[in-house]
Amino acid sequence: MSKMSLPVAGSITALLLFTASVRAGEANAHAPASIAESQPLDAPHLEIAEESAYLLSIIGNPNNYEIGAEFITARVRWGVDANDESFWRGYNQVYGLVMGEPIFRGPENRYFGISTGLRHVFVRPGWRLQFYTSAGVGLGFIDSTDAFRMGQGEDFTFNILSAGGMEYRLNDHWKVSAGVLYQHFSNAGLTSPNPSLNALGPQIGATFSF
Repeated sequence: MSKMSLPVAGSITALLLFTASVRAGEANAHAPASIAESQPLDAPHLEIAEESAYLLSIIGNPNNYEIGAEFITARVRWGVDANDESFWRGYNQVYGLVMGEPIFRGPENRYFGISTGLRHVFVRPGWRLQFYTSAGVGLGFIDSTDAFRMGQGEDFTFNILSAGGMEYRLNDHWKVSAGVLYQHFSNAGLTSPNPSLNALGPQIGATFSF
């Protein structure tokens, strides 16, 4: 992919952090019962979330894109770290999502895609406010346009997503969240030129936990 050393480096760093957190959760699973039970950790088995974002292009493309992003996401718990002394105290999740994105400004008009990735939620004892970070990759289709406008080279497009922010537990089932989302589009050099697109912006959402 062209001009994507920054997003790739960021995504690799995020995935390395996830690997460390997963290992921490696995290690905690073999800890003495007195540690694991000292502060019960309420980690949902399954979550369904609806999230919205407003993204602006930042690097790698001369067009000033403005994009609306709508995600429907399913998350499944994968590992828990209940050690009160651990920086990683919280839980890991594997997620899958579908996205629909109207393009308000730019050569194209819309994008539809899917993505899968990893998420970690940091949970402190007694706190309703929690923090999260996530990273994932996927694919989709954009209504590509002519090359002279520096639009995407073809309809088929890969995507990279990375996000971080905070969420607040309203009760045992509902949470609201606010954060920042980074998104990268590229077709991996399947066409030339391959201008790619990097976008960044605020994201809000609501989550139902099972």
